[in-house]
Amino acid sequence: MHATNGNIIDAGDVLIIGAGLAGLFTALKLGARPVTIMAAGKRTKGAASKWAQGGIAAALGPEDSAAQHAQDTIDVGSGLVDEKVAHFVAAEAAARIADLENLGVAFDRDADGALKLGREAAHSHNRIIGVTGDRSGRAIMQALLSRAEATPSLSFLEGYAAYELAMEDGRVVGVFARPADGSALSGPLLIRARAVIMATGGIGHLYAVTTNPHGANGEALAMAARAGAQIADAEFVQFHPTALTNMGDPAPLATEALRGEGAQLVNAEGHRFMPHIDPRAELAPRDVVARAVFDEINRNGFVGLDLRPNGIAANLATRFPTLAEQCRKNNIDPTVTPLPIAPATHFHVGGIKTDHYGRTGLQGLWACGEVASTGLHGGNRLASNSLLEALVFGARIAEDVNNIMPLTMTAKPAQPATLPATDKALLAPAVQKLRQLMSRHVGVLRNADGLIYTLHELERLQRAAAGTAPFTNMVLAAQFITMAALLREESRGGHARKDFPAKRDAAHSVLTLRSLNDAYDVLPPVDTGFAEIAGHHLRQTN
Repeated sequence: MHATNGNIIDAGDVLIIGAGLAGLFTALKLGARPVTIMAAGKRTKGAASKWAQGGIAAALGPEDSAAQHAQDTIDVGSGLVDEKVAHFVAAEAAARIADLENLGVAFDRDADGALKLGREAAHSHNRIIGVTGDRSGRAIMQALLSRAEATPSLSFLEGYAAYELAMEDGRVVGVFARPADGSALSGPLLIRARAVIMATGGIGHLYAVTTNPHGANGEALAMAARAGAQIADAEFVQFHPTALTNMGDPAPLATEALRGEGAQLVNAEGHRFMPHIDPRAELAPRDVVARAVFDEINRNGFVGLDLRPNGIAANLATRFPTLAEQCRKNNIDPTVTPLPIAPATHFHVGGIKTDHYGRTGLQGLWACGEVASTGLHGGNRLASNSLLEALVFGARIAEDVNNIMPLTMTAKPAQPATLPATDKALLAPAVQKLRQLMSRHVGVLRNADGLIYTLHELERLQRAAAGTAPFTNMVLAAQFITMAALLREESRGGHARKDFPAKRDAAHSVLTLRSLNDAYDVLPPVDTGFAEIAGHHLRQTN
């Protein structure tokens, strides 16, 4: 139960922002300590974790080892992986899988009772553990929710979205929140807690096309930065190459299996373009395909996935029923026309910088899951390491909180710098512009002109936001990503610069609110010719 006093809610010992895998698992590992799990929507919705299809990476096969898993992680991370983190995450994987089984997760097993181990890109061994095929995230979330709801020390606070950390004497003592539905609220709502754990997910909804739920809008990055935290490697964003556009937001994915069976990527004239870019054509690595699709859309306005080769479209209902239903719902006949696709923002590699126990550098604040930058992923995430990271760091954060629970705070933190907006409709055009800017100029393929133009436009949007959340927070998160992308004058991992295609010396990017503002002070002006073209494109898009 939550003690309430007017516009103050006492959440007890620990407040966890986010009800995905990271938040729920951390809460359950905290044992009998009173914990409040805060979710903007219903606890059964809104978490990207439930959409995870692949599973969890863990070196449990007889020929595999934690050392080999760590090395695969390091190899994929483009020279920026914290090797100590890679090794302890891989080493602790088996214990975390056992935790999930004890919590009721029924992983797929073969006829002999052994765990089924699949393989994904860049793994040297079969080590992907799943549930009911491609429904791993959903099954894991159902098990954790059931256990959390049955745990007396855990309670849920639904329908509120945090927009500012509550600070007192340099310590985080809770959050200020707003009703998630945008309804009016008389004064800030303060939710107090002795410890706050950010588990809010990623930044996908800063982009026009994303696979992420609506709550993944980068607010946590802005909240933490404004309180003094560091934002690390924000420029590294992973994109899926073939998301279906105009079929919903978030965008559903067109599985890579379609291209494996012969589906072709075509431009606005109906011509294939991948054979001219890579000898593997549509089956080139995901980042190669994503950049090619992005570039083609920017040049010619359209890319489609043609399902007619090999009779895929004619047999779609039996071979790919989920996609067939999407086509029916959106009145698209794949036997006549290609499906409109675009790269979708899929995973944010960077985030709030943490140490090996999820500490953010701000007393009283931890971060777990996609919102955190732990050093595990470096510049590019190894497949199925994201759920594992959330589990390992969730357990470590719980251990840390139990060992060093902050002292009881008083009731009068400083007032928030931002205030919640009460009318989402008024913000909609500005949010649309923000998302279009990020997709076009801070997407799969970047260059200095586009990044500089975006930073100046974001500054205008920041002034227009007038200190209201969530938009002020979204703009600030976008500024961190864009500035980090401008400052990294090379291509590495999930960051590709058209004007700097080669790698340089490996180095992490770390920005604070102060260093972001300092970088703005020396930001070059926008090239007028580029601005005219970019502005024309945005007007057409909107």
